[in-house]
Amino acid sequence: MTSAIRVQNLGKRYRIGARVEPHRLLSEQISAAFARPFQRGARWLHGIGTSKNGNGADPAHIWALREVNFEIPRGEAVGIIGRNGAGKSTLLKILSRITKPTEGRVELFGRVGSLLEVGTGFHPELTGRENIYLNGAILGMRRAEIARKFDEIVAFAEVEKFIDTPVKRFSSGMTVRLAFAVAAHLEPEILLVDEVLAVGDTAFQKKCLGKMGDVARDGRTVLFVSHDLTSIQVLCNRALRLSNGQVQGLGPVADEINAYLAESKFFARSQLDHPIPLSDRTRLLRFGFSPDPVPSGSPAEFDMELDSTMPLRIDDLAVVIHDGLNRRVGVLDLRQPHAPYKMNGKDTLKIRAQLRAMPLVEGEYRIGLSIRSDDVHRLVADLVTLDIVAKPDHEMVPYRAAIRGIVAFDYTLE
Repeated sequence: MTSAIRVQNLGKRYRIGARVEPHRLLSEQISAAFARPFQRGARWLHGIGTSKNGNGADPAHIWALREVNFEIPRGEAVGIIGRNGAGKSTLLKILSRITKPTEGRVELFGRVGSLLEVGTGFHPELTGRENIYLNGAILGMRRAEIARKFDEIVAFAEVEKFIDTPVKRFSSGMTVRLAFAVAAHLEPEILLVDEVLAVGDTAFQKKCLGKMGDVARDGRTVLFVSHDLTSIQVLCNRALRLSNGQVQGLGPVADEINAYLAESKFFARSQLDHPIPLSDRTRLLRFGFSPDPVPSGSPAEFDMELDSTMPLRIDDLAVVIHDGLNRRVGVLDLRQPHAPYKMNGKDTLKIRAQLRAMPLVEGEYRIGLSIRSDDVHRLVADLVTLDIVAKPDHEMVPYRAAIRGIVAFDYTLE
C-alpha cells in the first residue's frame, strides 16, 4: 500500500528556560567562537547530547521527541494518543512544517492541510473571504478550484453574515469553524487536526467528526490528536500511542486505547485503603462496592462512611460512575427522600445501598463522590475502581466490550 507519511529517527529538542545573552566585548565574542568547537567535543566525550531524554547530563535541554519511527499508509485515519507532554502536538507541528526537527527525517506524500491552533494560518487583518483564498493558495490550489469550494466552506462554517469581516473580530468559535472548514474542504491529501476542535460547540464537533470521516473514506489520510478517546474510536481504525516523546505502539485503535488506559492507571482498588480528607474537618473513611469484582447483572452492595469534627448538614450526596473512556455512565443518588443527613460532630455517618442488579457491561469503571454540605462542595473523582465481569454461568461467548455499549439488559427469550 502506498505511504502517505514516513517518519524515520525523528527527534526534537527544546531549550528549557529563557536564553539570556549578556553584552560582551567583540574580543570576547571572537574568543568564544574559537572555543565553541572544542566545548562541543568535550560535551560529546562526556555523553552530553547522546542522552535520550531531557533528564540526562544536559539540564538546559529536553527532548520532546526522540527516535520516532512510523509509517502511515494513504487513506487511513490514525488517532494520536498519549498523556500531556507525550509529544503529540510537537509531532504534528513538525509534520506541518511549522517547526524543524532536531534530527531525523519526515517524508510526506501529498498536499498537507493542518488545524493545530485557533486561527493557525489566518491573517487577522484579512476578511474571512480573503483568508479562504489565502489558505487555498498556500495549499497550492488554483483560484478557480477555491471558488468552486467557496460556498460549501462558508455554509459548513456557518459564518455567512461575517465572511467579509476581518478575522480579528471573529470569536474563537467562529475562527475555529472557518479554519476547520477551509482545512477539510480544500482537498488536502493529508489532514492534521489537533485538540482545537474542543473550542467548538457540541453540534459542530459532531459535524467535524463526520467531515473527517468523509475525508478518510475519500482515500485521504487523517491524523487526529485528541484526549477524547470516544472520538478516536469513532473516527480512526488505528492509533499511534506516544509516551515521553517515543512511540509505544501503532496498531488497532481498541488495542492501543486499552494499552494507554493501562499505562495511565494510577489506582486499582475497589475500596479505600486510607481515609480521604474532603475538607479540613470532614473525612471519607470507607467507600466502595462489593463483591470484588461484580458480575454483570448481579446484585451488589455499596457502602461509605464519613466523619466530621463539626456539626454538618449534607444536602446532596451521590456516587458518580465513569467508564474507561471518561464517559459518565450513571449516578447513584444517596440523598434521603425527605430530609438531609445531619451529623453532630461526634458520630460517623454510615450509608449502605443495595443494588438489585449491576446493569453495566464488563469492563473497568472509575468511581467518584459528589457532595454538597456546610463544609464541602465538590466532586471527588476517581476514588476507587469497579471491575465488572461476565457471569460465571454465561454460556454464550460475549461480544467484545468495545462494541457492547454500557448497559447490560436483563431479559429472557421466549
